[in-house]
Amino acid sequence: MLEAVSNSALLMVLVIFVINIFYVSFLTLRTVAITKGYRYLAAGVSILETFVYVIGLGLVLDNLDQPLNVIAYALGFGVGVLSGLKIEEKLALGYIVVNVTTAERDRDFPNHLRNLGYGVTHGTQWGRDGERTTMQILTPRKYQIKLIDTIKELDEKAFIIAYEPKTINGGFWTKGVSRRKVASYEPENVEEVLEEIYEQEEAEETEQQDIRPDTDGQKKV
Repeated sequence: MLEAVSNSALLMVLVIFVINIFYVSFLTLRTVAITKGYRYLAAGVSILETFVYVIGLGLVLDNLDQPLNVIAYALGFGVGVLSGLKIEEKLALGYIVVNVTTAERDRDFPNHLRNLGYGVTHGTQWGRDGERTTMQILTPRKYQIKLIDTIKELDEKAFIIAYEPKTINGGFWTKGVSRRKVASYEPENVEEVLEEIYEQEEAEETEQQDIRPDTDGQKKV
């Protein structure tokens, strides 16, 4: 097979291009995993990266004497970087923190988001135009766009800043995020979803009150 590749200039260009895409994709993904603290993922990807390097890249580097091969190598490197970043984007490693400032004080905005499955810390601050509700919201990266769309549905004028934390210490925030709840709704239907949640909570509260023991120690019916 290697002989067939060596004897065909076009096939050699294609092999160099494809191998470099795979190699640089793994290299990029490993680098991103290391910077995000995913040590075991980085170790696993490095095994694949080394496999491609040993099997294929030696062939590539031994055949860079032709201009077309050099061009194929450079193009493969660039496409590999984009490919690696795209894979990491799909994997969506880690969490995103979204800071929100809103003037909506006639609704329980923070609890809306908690009931949808997000981890929320909120408080009150003052801006130029008066009192504002501020929220710091934690979400898995894969749900970042969904969270922002949800906030816009609840308050289209909300001021939003998102950033990726380098370190998260303590488990309260991450345990406060319910991936199942977050994944179970669509932003355009958020009002209906919240209405169903509150109706269910009200029904459960009423049910508990109905079976609560009275002063004689008997259950109410």
